[in-house]
Amino acid sequence: MKTENDRRDFLKKCGLSTVPFFLPPIGLHTMPLAETTKKTPVNFIYDGLALSPDQYLNKLQEISKTSPIEADFYGNGGATKLLEEKFATLTGKEKAIYLPTGTMANQLAMKLLNKNNTKVLVPENSHIFRDEADAAQSVHNKRLIPVGKDKAYFDRSDLENTVNYINENEVFKSGLGTVTIENPVRRANGTFVPIQAIQEIADFCKQNGYKLHLDGARIHIAAAYSNISVAEYASHFDTVYISLYKYLNAAGGAILCGETTLIDQIAHQIKIYGGTIYQSWYNSSMAAHYLDGINTRWNQVVRTATQFISELNEIPGVRIESLKNGTNIYNLTLTKEISLKKLATFLYNEHNLWLGRADTNKVVKFTVNESLLTRDLKDIVAAWKIGIKQAHS
Repeated sequence: MKTENDRRDFLKKCGLSTVPFFLPPIGLHTMPLAETTKKTPVNFIYDGLALSPDQYLNKLQEISKTSPIEADFYGNGGATKLLEEKFATLTGKEKAIYLPTGTMANQLAMKLLNKNNTKVLVPENSHIFRDEADAAQSVHNKRLIPVGKDKAYFDRSDLENTVNYINENEVFKSGLGTVTIENPVRRANGTFVPIQAIQEIADFCKQNGYKLHLDGARIHIAAAYSNISVAEYASHFDTVYISLYKYLNAAGGAILCGETTLIDQIAHQIKIYGGTIYQSWYNSSMAAHYLDGINTRWNQVVRTATQFISELNEIPGVRIESLKNGTNIYNLTLTKEISLKKLATFLYNEHNLWLGRADTNKVVKFTVNESLLTRDLKDIVAAWKIGIKQAHS
């Protein structure tokens, strides 16, 4: 079992440690706030709203008053069926299915796409390769081969070189059946993969008979920043996984989209691996609610964030920079005269604005999301200006 220290260390390495500095990652919503902070929280840490249990329950009641939530039964019918239909339409795929986790969605997609082949090519910095506990090898008997080491994403040339290397250096050349892409790339600070790179990889896969899977956990964020629709991204892949909690604010869950013949096999696979859930309406209905109008809201997030960051960059000692092919994660640096700890503590205690910790290079991963739309931007900027003054050492 991981200790709390282990979890903190992981969050620190990922640049996702919560605020303020003296609070643990868990229990944030149980901490009392001063009277002045009884405001809707705006977090610069997560992809979504980070709803507290009370907020989650209240939102479900609000949703059900407008359109009564119908329960599903082992994933069949009700809110879950409606959500699956929405995602099938959104991605342009024949069918979609709810799964309990993104890891299971990725792993089952690769297993079924790859059939009896043993090798799957994956981005070296991907969630599949680094964060899924070697499930492909230990559970599904699939060998993951990394592509694009030290790069935000791999291109067709990288893929061809890897395939050629395998063919030239292994006696048995069969067994390669599937290629995966992650977009946007979490370990590359949310970098999106250019559509041209995806098209070229997809063409190579078609020419060689390889299947193509998209880990699109945060694909809506990539769409907002690249101006490429989810449907356009999805059109180049055989299967697409999308998260329900990272920015759709559900408590958990995942959706996998693809051809009917493959998706119809997933329910049995979920049962085999112990993932069948009696009811999932509480996740499905929340995700469906935030899925409606998501393009409009995220386009507004991009516009508001651009204005917000421009105004913060006018404050002496503050520098926020976007990344190449970046999405909602920016690099925030402060001059040495400004105490990040004092700033983060003030913003949280006085204004319910959450700011994360700096990494070893003294850079804060400054993340924007829909919470930025819940408060008047002028008030947020004013709070930052006061906070910067008070944080001078």
